[in-house]
Order: sequence, then C-alpha cells, then structure tokens
Amino acid sequence: MYKEIFEVTKERFHLQDPTRYVLQGTWPKEGKMLAFLDNSQLKADIQKLEIVSAMERFKDPDRIRGERITATIQLPQDLKGYHKLKIYADTPDKKELWFSIPVKDLEKKRGKPQYYMEEEKVQAGCVRLRGWTIADGPVSVHIFDENKKPVQADIQRTARVDVEQLYEEAKDPGKTGFFAEITGFSGKVMYLVFECKGKKSVYVVHLQKPVILANKVEKYAKKGMKYLKYQGPAALWNKTVSKVKTVSTREIPYSKWIERHLPTKGELEKERRTKFDFQPMISIVVPAYKTPEKYLRRLAECVKEQTYPNWQLCISDGSGADSPIRKLLQELAAQDERIKVVFSEKPLQISENTNQALAVAQGDFIAFADHDDELTPHALFSCVKALNEHPGIRVLYSDEDKMSMDGHKFFQPHFKPDYNPDLLCTVNYICHLFVVKRELLDQVGMLRSAYDGAQDYDFVFRCVEAVKDQEIYHIPKILYHWRCHEDSTAENPESKGYAFEAGKRAIEAHYERIGISAQVFPGEFPGLYRTRFLRDRDPLISIIIPNKDHIDDLKRCMNAIDSKSTYKNYEYVIVENNSTDPATFQYYKDLEKENPKARVVYWDGPFNFSAINNFGAKYARGEYFLLLNNDTEIINPDCLEELLGYCMRSDVGGVGARLYYEDDTIQHAGVVIGFGGIAGHCFVMQPRGTTGYCHRIICAQDYSAVTAACMMVKKEAFEKVGGLSEDLAVAFNDIDFCLKLRKAGYLIVYNPYAELYHYESKSRGLEDTPEKVARFNREMAVFEKKWPEILRDGDPYYNPNLTLKSQDFSLKRI
Repeated sequence: MYKEIFEVTKERFHLQDPTRYVLQGTWPKEGKMLAFLDNSQLKADIQKLEIVSAMERFKDPDRIRGERITATIQLPQDLKGYHKLKIYADTPDKKELWFSIPVKDLEKKRGKPQYYMEEEKVQAGCVRLRGWTIADGPVSVHIFDENKKPVQADIQRTARVDVEQLYEEAKDPGKTGFFAEITGFSGKVMYLVFECKGKKSVYVVHLQKPVILANKVEKYAKKGMKYLKYQGPAALWNKTVSKVKTVSTREIPYSKWIERHLPTKGELEKERRTKFDFQPMISIVVPAYKTPEKYLRRLAECVKEQTYPNWQLCISDGSGADSPIRKLLQELAAQDERIKVVFSEKPLQISENTNQALAVAQGDFIAFADHDDELTPHALFSCVKALNEHPGIRVLYSDEDKMSMDGHKFFQPHFKPDYNPDLLCTVNYICHLFVVKRELLDQVGMLRSAYDGAQDYDFVFRCVEAVKDQEIYHIPKILYHWRCHEDSTAENPESKGYAFEAGKRAIEAHYERIGISAQVFPGEFPGLYRTRFLRDRDPLISIIIPNKDHIDDLKRCMNAIDSKSTYKNYEYVIVENNSTDPATFQYYKDLEKENPKARVVYWDGPFNFSAINNFGAKYARGEYFLLLNNDTEIINPDCLEELLGYCMRSDVGGVGARLYYEDDTIQHAGVVIGFGGIAGHCFVMQPRGTTGYCHRIICAQDYSAVTAACMMVKKEAFEKVGGLSEDLAVAFNDIDFCLKLRKAGYLIVYNPYAELYHYESKSRGLEDTPEKVARFNREMAVFEKKWPEILRDGDPYYNPNLTLKSQDFSLKRI
C-alpha cells in the first residue's frame, strides 16, 4: 500500500491582484486549510479543480487519495517583516504541513512576469530552451550572455492554451510559449529575461554541463514534498482541448466584441490624417430599387463618414419612371460631387441595374454594396492600407456581420478564411465587402443577368479565375454590415429560391470554364452546394493500413469496405509492425489466401508511423494511396468515391474525411494550425448532426491539414514531397505531411461527405510516461523548427479573430 501524498503541483500569483496567491494540488477530502504568514493566520479559499493536466497523470493513481483543488491565499500588500508562508491540512486525525515557501521567494515573483522552463538542454554546441511566460500583457523574451550582451537567437513564440487556461484572468497575454535554439555559444552562463510593462524576471541558464529538466513533481514527492518549485501546466499537446469553459475560454457575446473592435474616434481621426503613397480612387457601386429613404440616406452617410477620402459613390436607380427615391438621389448628388447617380425610365433587374452604376464608375478599384447596407467608417481605409502593403492585390474581400433593421444591433458575424477555392464552390463565403481592380472588371466583363439572384457569385468566380491566388487578399476585419429584413436572403433564405438555383448554375459554369467535369447539387441548407466530380476511369487505390495485433479492429475496417463500398478497384497493403499474438500471424496467412486484394508486408523496426506508411507505400501499386487507421469503419458506401473525386483533381494533393467517435461526436472535421499550441482537430466532440460555425462541418473546403487516420493522397504528390517525415515518429507527422504538400503547391481538402467512425479513445494521445513526454517534446521542436512561419503568422484557413483556446471557432477574447 502506498503512503498517501497530498502535494502542491502548481503555484502562482494572480496576474491582476498581487495579493492573491494561488496553488493547485491534491488535498485530503476531509481536510480544513489553515494558512499562516509566520504566526498571522490568512484567509484561504478552496475550490475543486476540474482541469487536470496530463503531467499529473504520470503519478500512480493509487498514490492520489485526495481531491484536486485550487487554493487562493489572501496575502497582505506589504510582506516586509515576514519570513515564511506555511499552509497546513487540518484533518480529524492530524495536522500536517502541506506547503511552505520563504517570503523572500514570494517577493521575487510578485508583480513580475511569471515563467516556467520545460526544456533546458545543452548538447553538441547547441543550447535549446523551451517554456512559457505570462503576465498581464504580452511578455517579451530576450537572451543575454554573461557580459549582459544580447545573444542572437531566433526566439519562436507560440500560443499555449494550457497556460492561458491556468491564468484565466489574463486579458491579452499574447503568445505565451517560447522556444529558442542557439548554436555556437561558448559562455558558461546565459540569461533569459522576461519583460512586461517595464517589469522583468530573469532566469539563469548554467551551461557547464548538459541538463534536461526532469519531472520535479516526482522528485519532490519522493523526498516528502515540503517545498515545491513552480511546476506549471505540462508542455503537452493533445488531440482535443478541454471542454471546460473558464472565464478565458467562455465565448464573449458578439455585441460586446464588436464594441471593442470598431475603431474609436481617436483612431478614426488618426486614419483621416494618414497619407498613403498609393491613393487609388475606389468607386462604390450600388443598385437601388425603391429603397426606403432612411436606408439609402444612411448608406450615403456611412460612405461620407469614410476616413479615406478618395472615393466615388455610384448609385443606379432601377425603380423606373415613377421612382420614389429620385428626388433623394438628386439631393445627395448635389451635396457631394463624389456621389454619382444614374436613372432609368424602366424598372431594371439587379445585374442590369448594377451595370448602370458601373458605367459611371471612374475608380481604380470597384467596391460593391447593397442599397440598404452599411460600411464601417474604416472600410475603405483598410482596403487602401492593404493595397499599399501588398502592391500586387487585384481582389480584396473582408469579414462582415448582420445588422438589425434599426441599425442598433449587430449579430451573426462571418469571420472568413483567406482564399479558399473549395469553400467558395460550397457557399459564396466571400460576399461582402468585395473590391476588384478596375482593369480586372474590364477583363472579365460586367454582371450577367442570366445569373440574377446570384450575379455577385458568378462575378466572384470569374474574377478569381482570372487572377493568381496570391493576388487575392482577405482583410480579417468587419468592414460591412448586412441589414436584415424578411425578404432578404440574409434572414429568410427561402424567400429567394431562384437565387440559389442561379448559384448552382454559377458553380457549374465555373467548373466548366476551368475544365473540371462535375455535378452540383443543393446542400443541406439553402445557399450551400455539394459537388460530385465525374470520373472517366477508376484508378487503383492502395489502402495502406498499419497494424499491430488488434485483428478484430482490422477485420471490421476491411469488412466495412468490402461489403459497403461502391468503388471496387482497390487493394490492401497491411503493414505489420511487431505483433506478438500468434493469432495475428495466422490471420494474415488466412487473409492473403482468402482475399486477393490483400497483401501483408512486414516492418520490423520500432514504431514510427511515418516510416511504417512510407514502407507500405513502396509496395503499393495504386495511383492513389489511402492512409487509413485500422480502427476506422466507413459509413457511406460512396466514401472512397468521395475522397477520390477531389483527389483526382490536378490541384489537390490530399483529401480528408469527416470522422466520428463511437458515440457519434466529431473526432475530425479538418485541422487548424495553432489549436492547442501546435495543431488540433476542428469541432471535436460536437454531436453528429450539428453543422458548426457557419455550417463549416458540412462544407467541403480547403484546410492546411487533415488527419492521416483517413487521408487519400495521389502517389505522384506523395513521392514528390518524399512521403511522411520519419523524424516525426508519432506526433505531427500528418500535419507536417500536409504542410509539405501545401508547400509543393497542392490543396488539402476536407470532404464532409466521406464519413467514417474512428474508434480511437477520446483520451488517446495523452503522453502518459516521462519517456513519451521527452519524445513528444523532441518532435514538437522538430515541427516548430520546420514550420515557424505558419506558427507565427497563423493558419491562413482560420480567421485571427477566432480563438485558438477551443476548437469550435468561437470568438477570441481580446
């Protein structure tokens, strides 16, 4: 029987209240907490701790008899004259010291940036430092030598969701994780300086001998644990982020968020004083039709409020001879020479009406707006700022939201990804604000009445077809308010069924122009579409499945494909990896005899997911590889066809599927770089049938990565990038592989219509031994070194206004 050990695993100061000292650890359930600063008793509050770090799972569960708690100790403002803080657990049987710390150590930390070193390694002339730091604001990290001179080092900063969950009071901590690798350093001492708002903490790195930080929790526990240095949350990445909602992870209401993110009067005034080197005229074209006067007047006002002055407002009145708004338009044009109006004696449909406005537009760039919507006052300024910073832009679009009829309420924000061609073929996500270069308009032509109702969708397609991807720029700001009323597709989509039929035809025309044979069908909701690609042949698919024992899983996986799949031209390459059960090898023999599609190859090395799949690929005969876990089961009979349809496109390298846990919750619906600090799956554990943020769960779209639990990749692309990286044996290898495909010019597509169960345990992926943690940290360092740009700049397929603390695309709390 183990002796019961109740201990502190983390200690810290509250970031905003330096009198609050917070500890976490295991505590006897029947104990009463007594806290003393020398002989003065302090107020102590205990709360049960719901978030448990993976590091705490390293301990033998038989040793943990108590409950996990958070204790808050109220310290005095002035600690002078005191010597030690002691905390006791007072139980019916005994009174035992739980924690103690000298006051001088408390004073060293209070009010300064807090930090924790997770890796400190000196080897072969290379110094590797990893950890995290946090304060009530972004913390800068600098490195100095023993002479206090700066050391040249590329310090990579990453988001750390575990740290920010621990410090839930942090308002704007910035990126809290850091990693640095310094080569050629010859000194004996190195100083790490963490600074925030003029306050500094210093950590001394002694370089006389290599050192790797061990799990101090265990070390101190073995000694009886009287005083524990700060442990902090574990440096672990998990496939799912905790669903516990703290102050820092609970979603902020959009009504509060937008108040903080629209520019202040001072910021707007600063914009008005700004002079750009490039000052293009932007013509805003508006088709008006019997518009309520108050909305049209407000539209003109919001344009006149723009902080960038070089604009035109071009309004075409398609109301006809008896127009109720003609007098208002004449009045507006008389007030400002930048407002141009054109009238028609007969009623005009929307494309023709918009073209009338385009005919009088003289701008270098054209922006499109509806007659009852509004632009934010910094909309045009933001566009021109982008044009100055990125001179090659020919197409711009921004984020948008919806606005109540009275203009007092904003809701349903649409925070969009950067250019995402497959999402665009699923829904017109670009919509507003949309701005194009005038010469591009001249090149592709005006709006086409054959697509009325979706004329903007058709126009967007023709524009993006005519430019390079890098000439399309997304401004991740709300620049457009879309007013809702009952006849608008913004609020009542069923009211314009003809518009969605026109949208379907616009997508079909797009595919035809770019030479892709496809059928387009209505999606699950009006305005969403589904594409099925037409094949002229059925190429061989090599299904590569690593396996170690678990023959019941393998049987289920293969039986589902054999019995359900409507696509038949496939082979299995089973990669055996160190099975120990004799029944496994007998099964292999029987399988190869009974199933002509199956072949077993033998990998004798240690487990390395990348090497195993690369080994299997050498024996694969197919034009397309399906990397597949043995604990999966296809659901829909056309699963392979859905994956193959996208993968056969020349611009696509890899295709992923929608995966469910056994309890019908989402296991995978795409991957975002940055979730959990490195990468994570989207919409994890959301119930099957939910559609997620802006229906993203059910939208075919491009992502930076998808999971290799089920990923189809063309052989040509696989070989072009050298397969999976074998220096990533367990973690991040599929993410790295997808990023290599992206770097080679391929798209990575998530197809929600390829559905499978993935019977992986929801807790799988926890690094629950010190050896696994060491391996994980090594692989994390490899990934960070290979892909610093996307970790620094953010995932282009994820909007920076959305949080990385949860995987549900909720708003970032800033």
